[in-house]
Order: sequence, then C-alpha cells, then structure tokens
Amino acid sequence: MNGVFQPAGLLLLPGLLCDGDLWAHQVRHLADVAAVQVADLTGQDSIGAMAQAVLATAPPRFALAGLSMGGYVAFEILRQAPERVTRLCLLDTTARPDTPEQSERRRALVLAARTGRFATVLPHMLPNLVHPERLRDASLMQTITDMAKRVGAEAFCRQQTAIIGRTDSRPGLSAISVPTLCIVGRDDALTPPDRAEEMASAIPGAKLAPVERCGHCAPLEQPEAVTALMRLWLTQL
Repeated sequence: MNGVFQPAGLLLLPGLLCDGDLWAHQVRHLADVAAVQVADLTGQDSIGAMAQAVLATAPPRFALAGLSMGGYVAFEILRQAPERVTRLCLLDTTARPDTPEQSERRRALVLAARTGRFATVLPHMLPNLVHPERLRDASLMQTITDMAKRVGAEAFCRQQTAIIGRTDSRPGLSAISVPTLCIVGRDDALTPPDRAEEMASAIPGAKLAPVERCGHCAPLEQPEAVTALMRLWLTQL
C-alpha cells in the first residue's frame, strides 16, 4: 500500500516439549521478510484441536512452518483451512502415523510424567533429538532443557496423547498445491531423511533440503542454515 512493504504472515509450529525458543534465530532473522508468530501447542490433547486453536488466532492467510509435532499440526491445518495457507515448510517431521511400537514408547513416557518422573523424560529422549556431537554442547542442551521445563509434565502428556492419535497424512500429500520445502537433519534419528524424501516426492513441486551435521532439532542445531533455507522459501520458491 503506497509503496510500503507489507511482510507476509509466517506461522511457526513448535515440536514436542518446545516453545518459541526453538525458532529464536528464525524469528529474529526473518523479521524483514515476514511478520512472524509462534503458536502455542500446549493446551490441547488432539492434533485437530491444536489446529483449531492455531487457526483461531492466525492471520487470514499465512506461510506455515512446523517441526516434528508441528508438522503434524500443519497437515491438519491444511485439511481444515487449505485456503489460508500460502506456503508450507516441513522440518524434521513425517506424514506417517505412529507405529504401535512408537505409541507404546510414548505411553511409557507419559506414565513416567504422570507418576512424578517427568525429570527422567528429557534425558531419555535427548540422544535422539540432536546430532551426537551436539550432546556435549552445554548451551544447546540448556536451551532444550529449559523449553521442556516451561512446557511441563501436563502439557507433555497432552502433546503425546495428540501425537499418538494423529492421522495418516500421506493420502493428502498430492493435494498440497502451495510452494513446499522439506527440511531434514541428515542425521535425524526420529524422523530420518527418507521420511522427508517421501513427503517431497509426493507433494507436487516440493523441494528437499537436507541439513548436514544435524539431528532432529534443525532450527536450533543449525540455525543459520535453516534460516537461509526458509528465507529462500519465503522469497523465491
């Protein structure tokens, strides 16, 4: 309007036990090209309800990026309101539902959290969350630990319940018609690169972007690389 730059809306969806700190670098360094919001995914116990809550406070139209659980919510947002999403970025996530074994592992962690052992949950999960070399990165470990503490045991249980109950998003991939980027840590142990390859090959025109020396928490582990990829996605893809 009158030659004034109007940044596009960008909605960022955190993963399990994560909050805005997951996206700190992207929020700071994409502010010149997007009006950035980080959603709160702690209050609901189903992916559908999470998506409804996000949509209730989101801009009319927005670019959408989600990591892991945030990716599951992104797929649900596309099912509920596809006309509102202008671009899609899927980070370290999968379109597949849980296997029975994965669900059982989640239920065991929920039981621990509900019986006063929430402090044991994150140490159990950490080896699969980041590249092995980063387990010795005290600053990164503190950031992840602090996020988990802020999310807390009750929200963790709600999130795991939602993840267990999520739908299979693979049948809808071919219907996604917005510019899509699939980012994945080359060494992601939880949602490995073949999951990103599966999504990128099924979504028309999607781009695949592996990130080197990186595990499951790409925006934190390799923030500069992820921000650069997302900038291209927002401005050129």
